[in-house]
Amino acid sequence: MSYKFKRKEAEASLKTGAVVTPMEPMKKSILAATMLLMAGGAAFAASAVNRDSEPRTLVVTEGGSQSELIVGPGETVEFCSSGCFVTMPNGDREVLTGSERIEISGGTGRIR
Repeated sequence: MSYKFKRKEAEASLKTGAVVTPMEPMKKSILAATMLLMAGGAAFAASAVNRDSEPRTLVVTEGGSQSELIVGPGETVEFCSSGCFVTMPNGDREVLTGSERIEISGGTGRIR
């Protein structure tokens, strides 16, 4: 803002009795922080990579709902953004918080 604009704004507020507040910069800061949090949320999902030459299946239970996640050979998938239970291809079960990386090799899933 230029000095001239601030001065006019201040003179107007003296006439009307209104208080001048820096709301516009504050709104922009809040909007920017919100956008960063939303963009960062996507980064906090668990992922699984299949190093095997055949598809492998993970059983994922998230929010009381169970589903099968098929991971193709050489494929990497993201899932479980807010915590879940996962059953590995060999039957092992793990609790995930949403930031882990599972590596499937030899039909066995390992958290890395």
